[in-house]
Amino acid sequence: MGPRWKGKDAEAKAFAEPMSGIVSALQSSLATSECSGSISGCRVLFEANTEQSELLNRACFGRVIVTSQNDQHWYEFTLQEAFYLCYALKCLKIVGDDGVVKTFEDLWQFMISKVEMFPEYFKAYAHLRMNNWVVRSGSQYGVDYVAYRHHPALVHSEYAVLVLSERNENSSGRLKLWSDLYGTIRLCGGVAKTLLVLHVLGISKDNSPVCLEKYEIEPRIISRWIPEQTREKKTDSKICSEAKTHT
Repeated sequence: MGPRWKGKDAEAKAFAEPMSGIVSALQSSLATSECSGSISGCRVLFEANTEQSELLNRACFGRVIVTSQNDQHWYEFTLQEAFYLCYALKCLKIVGDDGVVKTFEDLWQFMISKVEMFPEYFKAYAHLRMNNWVVRSGSQYGVDYVAYRHHPALVHSEYAVLVLSERNENSSGRLKLWSDLYGTIRLCGGVAKTLLVLHVLGISKDNSPVCLEKYEIEPRIISRWIPEQTREKKTDSKICSEAKTHT
């Protein structure tokens, strides 16, 4: 299943402005301004200037928070987005409730305290982002993420992504039942998406982001086998020829 572009000029626009270039511009803008975000529950809040707001929207990071002040641009990052900007791109500092900038190790411990499987979810998120996929929540489809080839305004999401870990039996059990697997595949087919399963391999006892280097991603695409689409079809002339041979 290939990309489904929104409009005849969408593919050309995406080709003219590759996502890698947009993310690089965002990284440079945030790093130059020495930006910081603040933790709020299971999210990170960030106030952007006009330039940063435009780049965040184009790169698809965060969710816009509507305020009464038109000159303010507030964004809400997921834990994965915030840690990616902070740790992978090194362009965002994150401040705790005490007003102190958190170190990578302190931030890592905070993330794990909120989401037990954060190391696996982040490894999968970073894997997709580093390969220039736009990653958004897939909760409305019953999966962990959905992946876009470019900005959602230009193209529909292509993959429904499930993250499985050999460390956590509960996560790995999601597709062990045939009914669960069949239902997930049918759902993905109904919304024109391909099911992409990212197995995070490796077990690490490191209580720091260093453990990410010991994890490996094993991607698998799972789809329905439809006999009518793969069955060899013979033309009428070929069937008649074979019939005469056997008479």
